[in-house]
Amino acid sequence: MLLEQIKKLKAKKFANIYLLYGSEQYLLQEMKNAIIENVLEEHEHDFNLSSYDMEETSIDLAIEDAETLPFMGEKRVVIITNPFFLTAEKNKSKVEHNIDRFLSYIESPAPYTVFLILASYEKLDERKKIVKTLKKTSDVLEANTLNERDLKQWITQKAKEYGTGIEEDAAEELLKIAGVHLAVLAQEINKMAMYIGSGNITTEVVQKLAAKTMEHNVFELIESIVQRKIDRALEILFELYRNNEEPIKIHALLTNQFRLVYQVKDLTEQGYSQQKIASIVKVHPYRVKLAAQHGRRFSRPELMNLIDNLAEADYSMKSGNIDKRLAIELLLLKLANLK
Repeated sequence: MLLEQIKKLKAKKFANIYLLYGSEQYLLQEMKNAIIENVLEEHEHDFNLSSYDMEETSIDLAIEDAETLPFMGEKRVVIITNPFFLTAEKNKSKVEHNIDRFLSYIESPAPYTVFLILASYEKLDERKKIVKTLKKTSDVLEANTLNERDLKQWITQKAKEYGTGIEEDAAEELLKIAGVHLAVLAQEINKMAMYIGSGNITTEVVQKLAAKTMEHNVFELIESIVQRKIDRALEILFELYRNNEEPIKIHALLTNQFRLVYQVKDLTEQGYSQQKIASIVKVHPYRVKLAAQHGRRFSRPELMNLIDNLAEADYSMKSGNIDKRLAIELLLLKLANLK
């Protein structure tokens, strides 16, 4: 949806009103920047670009601005942020908004103004007349968490924007190493595109250049445990120690991941889809996919035994009964040999 909207903008096909909402801040900002960049020349920003925070300013002022002819240009861009009156949320703002006037403007917008509503909320209140009207009359972009397919499409498109391509396996590897945060992924893709100059980003390039987070190192640690490769698991653990990572933090990440593996396995066996499981456990669908892969290597009793061992190690470390690093090393030896 975002890519289609940006294509229209580049073709100078502008809507009078855009409603952008969702929890994915990077996508919201990407669309906002695309609108400004394509509607206005840079020298027009001072005269024809304005933004109003609805928690601080009345909608009346934004509408008055939108109804004012552009100065030294053909178009004006008016942005409103934090439009809490589109949601069911209670807001402490004392600003009063004339929603009837806003409805009138939506039904007959100024033809020379691009009016952008930037709503950083996961959901809008579909019962409200203002929301129903906006969804019928404006161009709408819902910018919530991308599923795996859309995420890989976005990575491919971002690579094109930076003048290169990316192989399918490389995109998968990038997600494993860098995670699913769009801002981080964009930064990594840009870095790799600059490194290779032209051609495609390969898995080898990703493995060489992508910045590995602690979470990824712990993921590799878990992969080694799942595959019962204790030598590799200890090698990764000692690398984490060399990076001054705290044993208790490592333990917490291990515990969280194996709890997720158990939850995903349990819900999968109950017949839930990965998308539904993601909404239940409140993690990205891609993380659910990886947890499901790990879960196939264990029976439920094995996972429960594993979680019990993690709990025992947690108690030993926090009670001071054993050196924290030694506790983690002994834990790995136990986990790798669980039956």
